Amino acid sequence: MSGAPLLPVSQALERVLASAPSPLPAEHISLTQARGRTLAEDVAALRTQPPFPASAMDGYAVRASDIAQVPASLHVIGTSAAGHRFAGAVGAGQAVRIFTGAPVPDGADTILIQENTRAEGDAVIALESEEAGRYVRRAGLDFTHGEVLLARGRRLGPPELALAAAMNHPTLPVTRRPRVALLATGDELVRPGESLGPDQIVASNTYAVAAYAEAAGAEVIDLGIAGDRFSDLEASIRAAREAGADVLVTLGGASVGDHDLVQTALSREGMELGFWRIAMRPGKPLMHGRIGDMRILGLPGNPVSAIVCGVLFLVPLVRALSGDPKAGEDRSEIAVLGLDLPANDSRQDYLRAHIAGMRDGHPLVEAFSRQDSSMLRVLAEAECLIVRDAHAPPAKAGEACRIVRL
Repeated sequence: MSGAPLLPVSQALERVLASAPSPLPAEHISLTQARGRTLAEDVAALRTQPPFPASAMDGYAVRASDIAQVPASLHVIGTSAAGHRFAGAVGAGQAVRIFTGAPVPDGADTILIQENTRAEGDAVIALESEEAGRYVRRAGLDFTHGEVLLARGRRLGPPELALAAAMNHPTLPVTRRPRVALLATGDELVRPGESLGPDQIVASNTYAVAAYAEAAGAEVIDLGIAGDRFSDLEASIRAAREAGADVLVTLGGASVGDHDLVQTALSREGMELGFWRIAMRPGKPLMHGRIGDMRILGLPGNPVSAIVCGVLFLVPLVRALSGDPKAGEDRSEIAVLGLDLPANDSRQDYLRAHIAGMRDGHPLVEAFSRQDSSMLRVLAEAECLIVRDAHAPPAKAGEACRIVRL
């Protein structure tokens, strides 16, 4: 298997997404819990908004014909406020004091704004004329009862939640959150703050990968750290299945060294291997498979490799399981190189870079000189990844490139 050709990144992503052929089951939750969730069904308006002609300004509801010639004196016969409409109708030579959002009374067809008036006792003097319909929000201006305004697969942010509330939906049908179990592996790892042996390091990958998974919509299950023993690894894999994980993400141990036991442990627990090793830098040892209904994503142990693979493969998988129809969409964008780049080899490269400004409407990006996949400091300073195709020729500063934002 070690001599097999490396799988291109695009094909690897296709296979990862193919393991989520349909979204997870739906559940109904309250609006207060729905931020970041994905709609499982189309959502139609349960009311018309606004449900009546409403004033867009403070002023007076009048008939446009009565103020065609100004100045014009109108008799004020009442008030219409938000939540408290004027019950009568506006006749010739009459006006109703009105406030923003209040129902426009019958008979009135325009709003004379407050700035263009002068009050005189129980009369108002119109100082400017207005055409019919001015400052009147017609009934249904925003939407009407029965209109589908939020489609299945729509991710719910603050504007969508406000719209759903205006549509009179106290709850929404959303796809269940994908459960992503994270398992760090290796005798060398300890959690932050714990006692470190002379040959140990602090486990850091879990925290970044968990954050990306949660931001994509997942519920994260932290399985902790499994040592380099089959018994530990197999117990953790079984714990992931017992927790109902939709995805098990292993961090480290997926290579072929004497202490890289993860792939064997997964196989012993029944994994059907989809692929292992891809033509990518950083992230060559990426592994994908499944155990029953649980998808497996084996990320490399080097911190940058794990995080970049999480961005490129785990995030789209979580979105696909959540029902996002654009889960596999290319999220790269055009940028301009700020520095020369050498020719690339046979692996697609993802260079950590920062955005130095804008040029011709596109980000101006500069790759860091140090690209070692163990260096979290460089990754933390990076704002994007410059994507370099396999066998790409040298590139000069000022040329176009593609980036993936971090």
